[in-house]
Amino acid sequence: MKIKQQHWSDKEGWVFEPSENNCKDAQLVFVFGSPTHIKNKSRFDEIREFYPQAQILGASTAGEICGPRAHENSLSVTAVFLEHTTLASRQMTITSEKSFSVGEELILSLPQEGLRHIFVLSDGLNTNGSELIKGMSKHLPKGVSVTGGLAADNGKFIETGVALNDLPGNNNIVAIGFYGSRFKIGYGSKSGFIPFGPERVVTRSDRNVLYELDNEPAFELYRKYLGDKIKDFPTTCFHFPIWLIDKEVEDGTVRTILGFDEKIGSITFAGDIPEGTHAKLMKANTDNLVSGAEEAAKNCVLQGSEKPEFAILISCVGRKIVMSQRVEEEIEIVRDVFSPDTTLAGFYSYGEIAPFGNSNLHRLHNQTMSITTFSEL
Repeated sequence: MKIKQQHWSDKEGWVFEPSENNCKDAQLVFVFGSPTHIKNKSRFDEIREFYPQAQILGASTAGEICGPRAHENSLSVTAVFLEHTTLASRQMTITSEKSFSVGEELILSLPQEGLRHIFVLSDGLNTNGSELIKGMSKHLPKGVSVTGGLAADNGKFIETGVALNDLPGNNNIVAIGFYGSRFKIGYGSKSGFIPFGPERVVTRSDRNVLYELDNEPAFELYRKYLGDKIKDFPTTCFHFPIWLIDKEVEDGTVRTILGFDEKIGSITFAGDIPEGTHAKLMKANTDNLVSGAEEAAKNCVLQGSEKPEFAILISCVGRKIVMSQRVEEEIEIVRDVFSPDTTLAGFYSYGEIAPFGNSNLHRLHNQTMSITTFSEL
């Protein structure tokens, strides 16, 4: 595997990371960028000229990761030349209502023989991530993992873009399948938010809208705990997600608040909240979030990815808002766990896709650092 990384900003233009590789023959390029820059045709044409033979996979973001740094309003571009791995790519149209069936179709459309891993990027506002993963999992071959994330738009929640070999558009989902016995994948996903208060039961919900916890209006419960902080919604919401306790896995699932309806007492989350689920409120602590990123990286190491050649870091926009000036600490801790030689790229998202631990149970995550490592033997 050979890797070449570059970064584009209004101030500096193209800046290439020092490397002996030119990767002119790269088969795959990951492009993560702000909505304005990633939709700029001149930038896309330049990337295509740099890497004429590559599949170019891109998503709009709420912040970019390039090397050990977090950026805004820029492009993070990473070209990968694979020596022992082949690829298959797919792009489809997705809506929230058809997310399950699109997930099924996406998996079935990829050649199955030799498939090792699937990396997915999807529209961040028109995808029901929970249903998408259920659809994909239904037909996922044994031993094949899926990771990826949902595109973002700098926290505006208006329009996100995903693309394969073109400028990004909304309602897109793209996937890259990796094939070959010498391709090695690792993954890890951790939050670091702290559960607090009593365990409660989701007594009324509809997909991603929570109406009642323990037969009490969800918004009133949050108001009781947050007090005056409730006035700062929706900014405050990123500091207080909800933890869904999952009997199948130890960590459970974190869900981010997207908004609320005070009149009917409901809260809308960035993922489904099934009725009957046991839940707890959560609160943020930056040190714990950094530790969560460290644990995600260590999980990759436990899978044998001690010094991966390349890692994609997909972190939730909520973590970025909570950590603020300290946001780069979670990137730096990942590099400390891996190696200074590991190339890091990624973005801040509206949702992360990854299995739990070393299991094959895939979920949509919120408020996590989700890492995918790539190497060739």
